[in-house]
Amino acid sequence: MAAAAFQPLPLGTDRRAGIEIEFGGLTETEAARIAKRTLGGEITACGDHELRLTGCTLGDLKIYLDTALRDRLDGPLAEIGLDLSRALVPVEIVTPPLTFEMLPQVDHLCAALREAGAAGTRDGLLLGFGLHLNPEIPGGTVDDLLPTLTAYALLEDRLRYGGEMDVARRVLPFSDPFPRGFVDALAGARGWTLENLFDACLSHNATRNRGLDMLPVLAHLDPERVDRALDGIGAVSGRPAWHYRLPDCRIDEAGWSVAAEWNRWVLVEQVAADAALLDRLRTAWQDHRAALTTLRPDWRAQVDNILGRAGLA
Repeated sequence: MAAAAFQPLPLGTDRRAGIEIEFGGLTETEAARIAKRTLGGEITACGDHELRLTGCTLGDLKIYLDTALRDRLDGPLAEIGLDLSRALVPVEIVTPPLTFEMLPQVDHLCAALREAGAAGTRDGLLLGFGLHLNPEIPGGTVDDLLPTLTAYALLEDRLRYGGEMDVARRVLPFSDPFPRGFVDALAGARGWTLENLFDACLSHNATRNRGLDMLPVLAHLDPERVDRALDGIGAVSGRPAWHYRLPDCRIDEAGWSVAAEWNRWVLVEQVAADAALLDRLRTAWQDHRAALTTLRPDWRAQVDNILGRAGLA
């Protein structure tokens, strides 16, 4: 089967995207050495269980054991805890914002990690390893943000179930779906301002654990308001990029690729760019919610039908 090719983002040009890859089966040191063989650069240590690969063909990569213990504990007991956690806690590779032309190198890196024994989310019952995509937003106005957010909300069930999302990632609270009340608000949005968007997002989604985490974008636009809404549950680093957390990382499975998951996000933006198609989906959602006998799979079937008629199935 031919490998998937990365499709360009339809909204705006020259937008960059960061990639975060979670996996098991290798230590952060082993992963860094594989990344250096694949992409060049030099490895430097930045603390316990955290490395940098600087000057490689993707820029500077962060490579670390992804656990809060890494930052909160010191000494021998911390090391024991970290080593024991490796069965469940992933190593993570984080890229800087990449140009579209650089993205295929990420799949090249994943192939090298796979050959070296990297394990994906289906390697165990409770792993929940994810692939996070961070495409730069096209701008900071409500017209830049609302169509894509609405398109994602209306397509989320299709993305979640159509891609055979791992059961552990559905159950674990890392990438929960948007509440239906939030989808209702987006489907009915007319004449919204950025203030309305903030109100809806923060009243329904004051958490990082969403398939599309809006908090980094909102914190980029108004960090003080996000801090007040979260009320001390944790700081959020603002950045002008969507934080798409939904995809599994199946790095060890033949046929899986970052490109295929990337292209699912491209579908979201294709729908967002087509105002008439987005309106059809919004109306269909409202009708679906008004029909009390409908079930959740019914909505996925409607989305498939509407996208099929638009040539996007």
